Amino acid sequence: MTDRKNWPLYSAEPSSSCSRRRFLATTGSLAAAALWAPRAEGALRRDFAFLDYPFTLGVASGDPTPDGVVLWTRLAPQPLFDGGMPRLPLEVSWQVAEDEGFKKVVRSGTTTATPEWAHSVHVEVDGLAPGRWYFYQFESCGEVSPTGRTRTLPAADAVAPALRFAFASCQHFEQGYFTAYEHMLKEDLDLVVHLGDYIYESGGRDGKSRKHVGGELSSLRDYRNRYAQYRGDPDLQAMHAAAPWIVTWDDHEVANNYAGTYSERDDVDPADFLKQRARAYKAYYEHMPLRRSSLPHGPDMPLYRRIAYGQLADFYVLDTRQYRTDQPCGDNFKHPCPESYDPEATILGESQRKWLTGGLSASTARWNVLAQQVLMARADFEAGPEELIYMDQWPGYEFERRQILKFLGEGRVANPVVLTGDNHANWANDLLTNFDNLEPKTVAVELVGTSISSGGDGSNVPKESETVLAENPYVKFYNAERGYVRCMVTPREWRADYQVVEYVTRKGAPLLTRASFVIEDGKLGLVKA
Repeated sequence: MTDRKNWPLYSAEPSSSCSRRRFLATTGSLAAAALWAPRAEGALRRDFAFLDYPFTLGVASGDPTPDGVVLWTRLAPQPLFDGGMPRLPLEVSWQVAEDEGFKKVVRSGTTTATPEWAHSVHVEVDGLAPGRWYFYQFESCGEVSPTGRTRTLPAADAVAPALRFAFASCQHFEQGYFTAYEHMLKEDLDLVVHLGDYIYESGGRDGKSRKHVGGELSSLRDYRNRYAQYRGDPDLQAMHAAAPWIVTWDDHEVANNYAGTYSERDDVDPADFLKQRARAYKAYYEHMPLRRSSLPHGPDMPLYRRIAYGQLADFYVLDTRQYRTDQPCGDNFKHPCPESYDPEATILGESQRKWLTGGLSASTARWNVLAQQVLMARADFEAGPEELIYMDQWPGYEFERRQILKFLGEGRVANPVVLTGDNHANWANDLLTNFDNLEPKTVAVELVGTSISSGGDGSNVPKESETVLAENPYVKFYNAERGYVRCMVTPREWRADYQVVEYVTRKGAPLLTRASFVIEDGKLGLVKA
């Protein structure tokens, strides 16, 4: 437990009370901070005593701006038993300081953790200085959270000299340890971008590295317990506390390969699936450092958004699950079918597509980044003249995929870079206007990150690599070990280092840089470093 001496509200004789009077007095003077808490059932309790330490899930920050950031925590003294909290709203105090010792506190306030939202807390702090590190903590009823570190973005008109970040995805708890985060913690990153499959929905199975609690996810309680189990992982928890995160989801936060209102299973009625989606979206929001602009309303949750790192980079965080039509040719490996060229088939939805192209057209950033979920390159997984495509990815929606690539090829977007997860493999791809004809120019670069642990121990030379590289000459690198991609971005170049661990089914794997690529400003295409 964090030393409580740093807290000015802490008494030498800790009290079990959460003072309503102090809450009202504090919130009356919060002109400098933007706070929000969902409506509580009943009045705030005057006193409460936790049976165990409530900050078991740690702390996190996310969606930074030049003058602020979202701070997150959740009160959960019994994390795997729906939090172990009573149905009471509780006061939570927070503070932000320039130093780790909290001697120079610059923002502080109080909010409410309510049972309706699993006693999660989302504090939107503003009034901070741009482009600098801060430290933060929470306190409730005499208990103090671990200390988190976060960073604001550069000023909107600033061309930052550098951005150092990593992106990751696909962390299956049962299939391996999150060793990659242990190494990522040492990278001293400005940001972490998570591209989805934060949890997996399958029930617990024996004989794995670790075991999920409960069965296949369905109820809100199920989803909450699964997030709590993942958030209890010490390496993941430490990485959340070390830097701000930008998050989006893929499919396993709800159910494998779902598409909009459709479950992967044909026997699930769309109306019933939307109810499950609503429960899953609610639990996702409860456990992520997201702004109230992403608050879910039933089965709908606005998640796509733009985050600007000064004039250096614009991040367009996409949602390729919620608005897509059902996979035109099915959701697995298939030979192409005419339906994938249907103009009505969409992976983005019309509103998100117009938002994306409009934003990219108006961008003045040096680098334009699409942070999204599934492979955009049209990858052929079968040797010979026949083509085998994974239809749950962009090639299953070929008409819209070509629309986006044609738009990027018109030359109005500076340095487009696509970040992709989902694949459980590392790829480095040049994106072409027409993958059937290799003469057209490269219009963007796609960096695909492998999984943190999904798939278990990987391979540097997987059996399919010969086919992938032979059939897809625009693929410059393919590897199926576990890890993440570290990126160093400057106004002149983007360097991507593929950081891997050779095994995850046991702890202690060392970190290797398996490959590195450079993208030069104004010169689309990957160059091996």
